[in-house]
Amino acid sequence: MNVVDLTGRVAVVTGGAQGIGLAVARRLLSSGASVAIWDIDQAAMTSAVAELASLGRAEAFLCDQSQVEAVDRAATETEQALGPVDLLVNNAGIAGPAATVVDYDPAAWRQIVDIDLNGVFYCCRRLVPGMIARNYGRIVNVASVAGKEGNPNAAAYSAAKAGVLALTKSLGKELAGHDIAVNALTPSPARTRILEQLTEAQVTYMLGKVPRGRFVEVEEAAAMVAFMLSDENSFTTGATFDLSGGRATY
Repeated sequence: MNVVDLTGRVAVVTGGAQGIGLAVARRLLSSGASVAIWDIDQAAMTSAVAELASLGRAEAFLCDQSQVEAVDRAATETEQALGPVDLLVNNAGIAGPAATVVDYDPAAWRQIVDIDLNGVFYCCRRLVPGMIARNYGRIVNVASVAGKEGNPNAAAYSAAKAGVLALTKSLGKELAGHDIAVNALTPSPARTRILEQLTEAQVTYMLGKVPRGRFVEVEEAAAMVAFMLSDENSFTTGATFDLSGGRATY
């Protein structure tokens, strides 16, 4: 494992109680950072913190990122417990139901956009001012290859993730005059709970598009995120880091 030195940094990982988020939290703790997990699953957070305790300081904060007030509260609690936040990984998200656009439930559409896109905005909006004040920060927004190419019967998810990519590009340009890097990650599917929200046909479709012929491992995602959060990633900003196993064509 390549060593990334994050000693003394404070990181927030949304959706950090499981899947890619938990793997990222584990990797960041191993690199010397303190980690705040923001999640809506209290039981999963309790389990995650117990698992991570031997690696470093990990704290859990209940947060429904679709609600701006909840994000503001979690940020304040994190700053009080761990100090100013240097690193932000916007990982939390849901896939939503499988349906064509004409059959899509508007309430489900709003929920997906509220969590997958608006939640990323709320987190950035709250934590970026502190990064500007200290002239340092690293932000990784976990999007999806679906945001680049679109997946059938997943228009809400695809649209929200495409929005995350555009938000990343915009914010990266806004903050380019500071030592703050804002980049996105576009993974293909990993074996996480989000697959439970998809139909077998959707999973087969997505896996069939991956030239590597397999799911991405959560540790592979965590390794790339760790570099994106490091001091060494001091030039690239507003960019998309592909983790699609060869599927993405741009």
